[in-house]
Amino acid sequence: MNKLGVCDKCKAVDYKSIIDRVKKLDPSIEINIGCQNICGIGRTKPFVILNHKPVIGNNEEDLLKKISMLLK
Repeated sequence: MNKLGVCDKCKAVDYKSIIDRVKKLDPSIEINIGCQNICGIGRTKPFVILNHKPVIGNNEEDLLKKISMLLK
């Protein structure tokens, strides 16, 4: 099962939008919402932790492309 970590505090991350869109790619994904401890990146770029690895995009669309390529 895939695991997704998203921060609900970082300013560059619209975590609700990302969760909704990732659930469409993998409805059974396990989601952890909260601080992911990479706050420096989260100030300027959207990111998630996917299966224990950080995935960083230039914008939300770029991030979602990367996520879709990495989902098992």
